Amino acid sequence: MSDKNSSQALKDFISETEEIIGSLNLDLVNLADSVDSGDCDPDVLNGIFRGAHSIKGLAGMFGFDDLSELSHSMENLLDGLRLGKVPFNQFLVDTLFSSLDVLINLIDGKSNDENFTLDLSPILAQMSQAAVGDVQAEEDPLAILNIDSSILNVLTEYEEHRLLENIRKGRHIHMLRMDFDLASFDQELAEITQQLKQQGEVVSTLPSVGDISERIAFQILYGSDLNPADIELLLSRENIDIHTYGDVVAEPEPEGFVLEEPSAVATVAAESQLPAVVADVDGGSSSLRSISRTVRVDIDKLDLLMNIVGELVLSKSAIVNIGDRLKKTDEKELATDLGKTTRILERRLHELQKGVMDVRMVPVGQLFDKMTRIVRRVSNEQGKKVDLDIKGADTELDKLIIEDVSDPLMHIIRNAIDHGLETPQERRAAGKPEKGLVELWASQKGNHVVIEVHDDGRGIDTDKVCRKAIEKGLISANQTLTEEEIFELLFMPGFSTRDEVSDLSGRGVGMDVVKNNITALSGMIEVKSLPGQGSSMIITLPITLAIIKALIVRVGDKTYAIPINSVLETLMIDVDTIQTVERREVIELRKNTVSLLRLDRVFDLPAANNHNEHRLFVAIVGLAEKRMGFVVDELLGQQDVVIKSLGKALGFVKGIAGAAELGNQKTILVLDVAGLMTEALRGESSLHS
Repeated sequence: MSDKNSSQALKDFISETEEIIGSLNLDLVNLADSVDSGDCDPDVLNGIFRGAHSIKGLAGMFGFDDLSELSHSMENLLDGLRLGKVPFNQFLVDTLFSSLDVLINLIDGKSNDENFTLDLSPILAQMSQAAVGDVQAEEDPLAILNIDSSILNVLTEYEEHRLLENIRKGRHIHMLRMDFDLASFDQELAEITQQLKQQGEVVSTLPSVGDISERIAFQILYGSDLNPADIELLLSRENIDIHTYGDVVAEPEPEGFVLEEPSAVATVAAESQLPAVVADVDGGSSSLRSISRTVRVDIDKLDLLMNIVGELVLSKSAIVNIGDRLKKTDEKELATDLGKTTRILERRLHELQKGVMDVRMVPVGQLFDKMTRIVRRVSNEQGKKVDLDIKGADTELDKLIIEDVSDPLMHIIRNAIDHGLETPQERRAAGKPEKGLVELWASQKGNHVVIEVHDDGRGIDTDKVCRKAIEKGLISANQTLTEEEIFELLFMPGFSTRDEVSDLSGRGVGMDVVKNNITALSGMIEVKSLPGQGSSMIITLPITLAIIKALIVRVGDKTYAIPINSVLETLMIDVDTIQTVERREVIELRKNTVSLLRLDRVFDLPAANNHNEHRLFVAIVGLAEKRMGFVVDELLGQQDVVIKSLGKALGFVKGIAGAAELGNQKTILVLDVAGLMTEALRGESSLHS
């Protein structure tokens, strides 16, 4: 295999295993929730077992022996749990989570280096320890029920274990027999299985003899608290025979109620608990078309496509510019025709741009699902009980933004559990539920997505924050700060309220990096807190950073772009309406006070020669609940622009999000609205370095 093909195969492997791990993560969290009751959902357990089995198969195909060994050991441990040979306890669940973490680390390492590996002996030893348990042997309850041996002989080991589990729970054991039309039996059987699962467990589905030609009969071994009359009412179906074993007096078995040796196809159906699939009755071949209409696309390919669209946007702008110049010549008819063609191009380009953007959008649920494991791990390490409430998981965001915000969000959630939530003892003393609550919410507001992390913990102690800031020399002892300014101290480099160093926080790093990463995404983070009631971290992010519509402005002799999704309105104001409050220039706008930021002073530009010195142009910008007016010399109009990174060499420049090229081949800087607002609200008069 060529290096190129090998590289693509590895990407496919990583992508495939990432999807499986996403499902494994959620299923493990569900499994952990049932430890206290000691009764795990067999469907959840089977889902985890299948996930481990799938990864083992994929790893074997690619020759990753370490991954294959780890997933095989997971599969064996899970199979023992499925069959009741391994005890279901907290240590087992912790072991499964630890093995998943090692699995993720292995896959992550191989994404950069195929030869990457880890020492698996510690986790393999832990799995061996978890597999050893005192599972008590009991008298055979099947003998008491007197279930026909012809039924027991065809049950798989797993099905027999599930039958025993239902008996131990004190459920009635029923055998349901019904027949179906041959043309639609698979759909009908699947619907009935789903109905039955709502009130019990389908232990096995077995073929039987049909009484009528062109019909197929099945027997369903079913454990439930329902009695036969309830089952008939639940299914609302005619021609159903129900035979109940155990403490309900059994009726004589109806004539024809015979279990035949199952066919090979039916045996597979019985073992997998799925409806059997029979061959086409007329002997024709079935379609080979895929069921799924989903195509997995590498994000790098989408980036390339987006760059091409961006270049087309620039070309369109250049054509518009040429048309405007033609209108000033004698070629007015030609200019009109060019204008019509340009408008058609603009519409089609907009559709193409929207299509590419839609492909890049993914639900934030992909990100939120990863946080469930973080919450569980950190809460266990801290000895705290935590519930995670997720809302708005279907809100969509650009895939690259989701990837870049995942680490900041993880830090915020870890801090909420470590700093915010009290111990169970402290919560009981404060009259709170023993279990803390972390809420992870997402919603779309205009062209932004807002991600909120709330906790119902102790809140932020502003006095303690001020004392720490004075100790570290960040503020003077006689300085008076507003609550908002105190919260801003949390994001200062090296700041921490922790007296002792823990593995999670207290090392003086984290929240400043969180803020920098979010600002790099043209986002903003706000803090709200009520003592004794909890804290909130609110992140506001643009839906995308690819192609944006921008307001082009002139400041002095420089031209800048302001992302239009941050511009609320534009104004022309009289200089006389500007007031000074606490050394800041402000204006009154619909009974609200809005601070002004003069961009010429921010970037240390020479003052422009304005024709009208008594009036100023102001762009009112806003992120989340904050508002500010950017004072500029001229509004030049709106235009689609493609933001390009300034690179590492100029990445330190504050207030600039990137560069963009206009249609006239001119390159301008794109303003970082969030960064400018944050720095201005801190009271810094200049960002000039």
